Amino acid sequence: MEVVTKISNIEFGAMVNAAAQKLTENAEKINKLNVFPVPDGDTGTNMSLSMNSGAQYERDAVDTSVGALAQATAKGLLMGARGNSGVILSQIFRGFAKSVDGKETLSARDLADALMSGAETAYKAVMKPTEGTILTVIREAASAANHAAKHSDDAVVVMGQTVDASEKALASTPDLLPVLKEVGVVDSGGQGLAFVLQAFYEALSGEITASDIHIPDNAELEEMVKGLHAGAQAQLDPADIKYGYCTEVMVEIGKGTTFDHAFDYDEFYAYLADLGDSLLVINDDEIVKIHVHTEDPGAVISWGTHYGSLVKVKVDNMRDQQQAVIDAQHVEDTKPAVKEAPETAILAVSAGAGLTDLYLASGATGIIDGGQTNNPSTADILAAIEASGAKQAIILPNNGNIFMAAEQAVEVAEIPVQVVHTKTLQQGLTALFAYNPMNDLDTNVAAMEENKLTVTSGQVTTAVRETTIDGLAIHEGDFIGIIDGKLQIAAADLQAASIQMVQKMLDEDSEIITILYGADATEADAEIFAEAIAEIDEDLEVEIHQGGQPVYPFLVAVE
Repeated sequence: MEVVTKISNIEFGAMVNAAAQKLTENAEKINKLNVFPVPDGDTGTNMSLSMNSGAQYERDAVDTSVGALAQATAKGLLMGARGNSGVILSQIFRGFAKSVDGKETLSARDLADALMSGAETAYKAVMKPTEGTILTVIREAASAANHAAKHSDDAVVVMGQTVDASEKALASTPDLLPVLKEVGVVDSGGQGLAFVLQAFYEALSGEITASDIHIPDNAELEEMVKGLHAGAQAQLDPADIKYGYCTEVMVEIGKGTTFDHAFDYDEFYAYLADLGDSLLVINDDEIVKIHVHTEDPGAVISWGTHYGSLVKVKVDNMRDQQQAVIDAQHVEDTKPAVKEAPETAILAVSAGAGLTDLYLASGATGIIDGGQTNNPSTADILAAIEASGAKQAIILPNNGNIFMAAEQAVEVAEIPVQVVHTKTLQQGLTALFAYNPMNDLDTNVAAMEENKLTVTSGQVTTAVRETTIDGLAIHEGDFIGIIDGKLQIAAADLQAASIQMVQKMLDEDSEIITILYGADATEADAEIFAEAIAEIDEDLEVEIHQGGQPVYPFLVAVE
């Protein structure tokens, strides 16, 4: 086996693209590790799409130093991150890239340090780190890499020991998370990361070569994002753009002949805030990056020169760009009506035509397509924010697995955005009722967070395998009832499982029950269900709506 003491751009590119291919090939295997035996396991899909996005950015990078390629990969993962597993994977690469920034090639020691940095960054990104997950796997793998690099300058040896440690850590996840042991699976996100590290080793060791790597096709994802942008842009009249120049400036702090101000973030930001909107200022010890929509790009540029040397300046005329979009989107005979952008966009993740209609009727201003089996990426959410044309936005993810992608979109959005942490579609609808357009963003988000807790959410779906969870025996093909994220009912019949679930959801304060029937149920099924509820308590008010959602024949809200 060839010794590799320096990882060049060639080896690094092979590692990243091999990882994308490995995840794509094993996505379904990872999906099947879902703890709940429901047909919505999507960890493998999410990690595959996230890694594919990182690989696409790596391939498109102009600077071919490994440090630059790592930065490109991390950016691609950030924008393509889907689901919590995809977001954590993006954070691992974010830490990796930070460690190798500026390096032309990587030594075995550099590789180990980068993996250690990736583990540290991933742990910091999670509010309450849980052992027995992908975090455990990256920590143990990075620790092994660190130990190996003390004794060998061969990156292949270091990567081999990293892979061995990842597999041992993965095997230990059921001992750290009891639910994994009960169900008899390892952690799905940890398995995905183990595949990534295996691919790195295979590419470094020569087990696979560039000719063996099939470049994943992200064209469909790119078209979806373009569609979101185009749909929104077509609604905006160029004359309505208050600040017409999108201005981006990068300044190397404390450098150059015009430098005469010590950098102070608050002072720097305050001046720019008066020049326009959509202001974003990001800095570290060396660089400050500015993005602002303004009528005076010269003032922005001049302000930057007081703090250092200009590295990059980019100014786009948004009015001309918008007119070009409108011209390109000519519709035969009919010009679409211009829709006024809302002051505050309320963007809900939803799947199913009926649910989408309900959300729009309840006050949502836009829909992000997604949900179970189809988690939107950071880029999808960001595109919806930008498409809204609003001055601020609220995101309703309606699924706990979308929280981290939504929060990453908040970090890079150019307008103020907050997330209301709705875990179900029912919570999202309930949260909307607390929105008051007269209140500010913080007040509305606080009220919506509180109101979402007034609903109890139930989901009925079909078990895809036999298992036991919390002592509940489940057979493949059973209908199972999940109440606020906890699997509590299993029955051979849809109606039996549904009514048993509702009985557990009711308390003495319950008044209204809403049934949302999905693509795998009919209105007649819902009416039978409603009649059974009425027999429990004739004072309960039951509403039926067509949701059209996949995977779940019934979604139930009890208030």
